[in-house]
Amino acid sequence: MSLSENKARLRWACRRGMLELDILFMPFVDEAFDELTSEQKATFERLLECDDPDLFAWFMGHEVCKDAALNDMVQHILKRVKKS
Repeated sequence: MSLSENKARLRWACRRGMLELDILFMPFVDEAFDELTSEQKATFERLLECDDPDLFAWFMGHEVCKDAALNDMVQHILKRVKKS
């Protein structure tokens, strides 16, 4: 069973060691995850498998993720945050 099939497990996977990442991931899962395509959901799950220092660098703009799909998801989440 993938994380997207179990929202409680997905929310648990979104809990990170850095508050900055929790603030990005938790509202995204609660408010926008269900609207993603199956492919985007799989990419988001793959993003959650990345290390916190890498995620922090990508989301804070210190580095660009070299994986195009993951980078697209990072940008998608950041655009959503900027709208709110």
